[in-house]
Amino acid sequence: MPGVTTVDEAHTTAVNAAGWVDENWQDWLAGGLRILFVIALAVVLRALVRRMITKLVARMARGGSAPGRLGGLLVNAERRRQRSEAIGSVLRSVASFVIMGTAALTVLSVLNINLAPLLASAGVAGVAIGFGARNLVTDFLSGVFMILEDQYGVGDVVDAGVASGTVVEVGLRVTKLRGDNGEIWYVRNGEVKRIGNLSQGWATALVDVRVGYHEDLDRVRKAVAGATEEMGAEEPWNEALWEPVELLGLSDVTAESMTLQVRAKTMPGRNLAVERELRLRIKQALDRSGIRIVGGLPVAAPAAEDADPSAGISPPSALANPSSPQSAAASPLPGQQLQAGGAGLSK
Repeated sequence: MPGVTTVDEAHTTAVNAAGWVDENWQDWLAGGLRILFVIALAVVLRALVRRMITKLVARMARGGSAPGRLGGLLVNAERRRQRSEAIGSVLRSVASFVIMGTAALTVLSVLNINLAPLLASAGVAGVAIGFGARNLVTDFLSGVFMILEDQYGVGDVVDAGVASGTVVEVGLRVTKLRGDNGEIWYVRNGEVKRIGNLSQGWATALVDVRVGYHEDLDRVRKAVAGATEEMGAEEPWNEALWEPVELLGLSDVTAESMTLQVRAKTMPGRNLAVERELRLRIKQALDRSGIRIVGGLPVAAPAAEDADPSAGISPPSALANPSSPQSAAASPLPGQQLQAGGAGLSK
């Protein structure tokens, strides 16, 4: 009957299967062992590399070229920690992708799978995903280079063009800034075309002192120098001032005034406070020396205390009163108007 397997056919099929297994079991065993070895090697290598990266990140977070400094720039512990964690996250991701990706391709080659179509499809898919998510890729790559180059960190005051403020958090895609009014700005790293870091290196405080044209410049210089030296020797300004305050000289001369410029190199972020304190101390020093600061709108002279308050009021006119003699003499009499009118009619 069709469709019914006889005993001889079943026996023949079993013998053929047993022979096929007997011929190929060694290859299967060798391939399985190779796959297990590749997977085990990849797992162990990935664990070792991630452990090495973790130790490297921990060392970066703990230390630096000097206490509180990284590459000669002022940083704090939170900045070092976030920068180290971001770098460690990137390195761990790259290491895991490379190791596990290589292991997966090796396993597929052991299974005799043709990798050419797979790699071609993966390349096309990668190009499509990269084109569709180009903004995300741009943000990620920009964030990686910003962190690796240490362009800014937590606690820095930066001007990113689209926003400015104090850096709160640095990520691979977005940087958080806190503005002067307390608002939080989320700036995509790919949108930052130029950035100014106001917390690296040093800052400059500039103060203009405008005095009268006829003031003695030697006295002015002496008073300003005394005020700046006194400020540089006191707390906390001796730490904020990194160099002695310089009196640059005359920056402007007019017929009424002279302007002297004072410059100081300060700690990053302290230049505005130093400028305010310099103005205060210079003003007090000039007042003690009897030197007058000029500029701005002229101040009106105060009125004398014994002046008559009605001196500026014009006296009332006599013609304002109809019953006054002046008003009567200025107005024609009604009888004279009638007589003149009758004479004209009689003619």
